[in-house]
Amino acid sequence: MAAVPAGARSAGGLVIGIRPGSTRDDANPDLSAVPATNMGEARNTILVWSADAVIVVGGSWGTLSEVALARWRGAPVITLGGWQILDAEGHPLLDAPRSAATPRDAVDLALSAAPSD
Repeated sequence: MAAVPAGARSAGGLVIGIRPGSTRDDANPDLSAVPATNMGEARNTILVWSADAVIVVGGSWGTLSEVALARWRGAPVITLGGWQILDAEGHPLLDAPRSAATPRDAVDLALSAAPSD
């Protein structure tokens, strides 16, 4: 988690960290803005509905909920060493998240898949 805001900030990005708790205490110092929601895991919905594309790293249960919410709303999802979504026969779903080999690939896939305004 620490590498993502550090990398985005070093590339000149605006880095927003939506906190599940009621304070900004112990937030990553590389974050540009830190809304504290006091919503626990419900903040995953805020993350997903605020994103043009979602890059997931790793595979915790909270990450899986973000994958599901993003795919449900139709947002592009890119995985980097994360969840692989299969049907009952073990085949990837047609709308399964795309996999990236490197962080740069993940960003490139997300930018190419995100809607342009």
